[in-house]
Amino acid sequence: MTVVPLPLAGAQRCPFGPPPDYAELREHHPVSRVECPTGIEAWLVTRYADVREVLGDPQRFSTRPGTGSHILAGYAAGEPGEGDFPRMDGPEHLRFRRHMAPELSNMRRVAQLRPMVRRVVDERIDALATTAPPAELYADFAKPVTTAVIAGMLDVPAADHPLFQHAAEALFAGASSGADVAAAMQPLFEYLYGMVAARRAAPGEDVLSRMIVRSDQTERPFTDTELVRMSAGLLVAGYDTTASMIAHGVLALLEHPQELARLRHDPTLAAAGAEELVRYLGVGGGLLRAATEDTTIAGQPIKAGDYVVVAIQSANRDPALYADGDRLDIGRPTGPHVGFGHGPHQCVGQQLARLELTAVLAALPRRIPTLRLAVPFADIRFKVASAVLGPVAVPVTWDGIEASGEGGD
Repeated sequence: MTVVPLPLAGAQRCPFGPPPDYAELREHHPVSRVECPTGIEAWLVTRYADVREVLGDPQRFSTRPGTGSHILAGYAAGEPGEGDFPRMDGPEHLRFRRHMAPELSNMRRVAQLRPMVRRVVDERIDALATTAPPAELYADFAKPVTTAVIAGMLDVPAADHPLFQHAAEALFAGASSGADVAAAMQPLFEYLYGMVAARRAAPGEDVLSRMIVRSDQTERPFTDTELVRMSAGLLVAGYDTTASMIAHGVLALLEHPQELARLRHDPTLAAAGAEELVRYLGVGGGLLRAATEDTTIAGQPIKAGDYVVVAIQSANRDPALYADGDRLDIGRPTGPHVGFGHGPHQCVGQQLARLELTAVLAALPRRIPTLRLAVPFADIRFKVASAVLGPVAVPVTWDGIEASGEGGD
């Protein structure tokens, strides 16, 4: 079979969706052989049903290669290390997830976080109001929002936020090497070891303290290294993936003014709008798996050990899911998209991400009704060969900012 380069999202020709190649691949070559930017060859799976099949069957398709290692050289190879839970399967992965889920996925816990998230969003809009436009939405708004939320949940002081911000930016940058990532992560790990020791000695009301207390009541408590890895994962992923989605989502709305106007006039559409943006944009271009046995996908034989890349954006645009999947519709009824993944490894923080994006969509169009790009859209650059999709920067301007008030969600 002919091996072709993996089509990469993020170019100006496909700012909000997968490259045009994917429509033909879905129809004529749903499982094709590709070469990834890191040099590995893999099977590319593009149809919705097949993507769900791969993600939903960890017995046949393992996460051990690492989610982004087909794109980023900085991701580890080989067996997962202590606490490297995203690359674990089965009971080992579930051991970590059952302690994180109550903090990030439990609907009662999410409801408790809602007032804090709304306050953070309003405070960042207030901060924009104190400066004259233009501003950079990604750096000046989205990143501070997600930083304040995830750091607040772990009780990380503001002065220490640059530690995980720097680590996240190194980890998700397409040019990062393994050495670059290790160098960026080491100061964060050292800091978190101290935090774990302090929380063990005197637990507080933060997420880390509750995970320590909950774990210590089990037959196999977490080690310090496992807790450090979990905390680092929460800080890094909670910071940049959601910030990128906020920036990408607002940019998409600015380029679809009729949808932005719907939100402005009816903030109660924010939750549906958040779900639609995740479907329409996708948090990442693809997820990597490795076949654990000889098998087939859509009739294509796959050998044990072969890599498989599932194309999230392509699956979410599959006409089998929505006939008009290439259209942005913030009023679309919620459907079973795979923007947050699927199966046992679907994003553990998806409810928190939904909460943050919903709060932004409820407040930003209402409080800054004249929000618009400060540069031509053609000047916007997008991340390419990155594990996280979105614009590099979103320069915006406005004519005035309205006072904060209760918005819908």
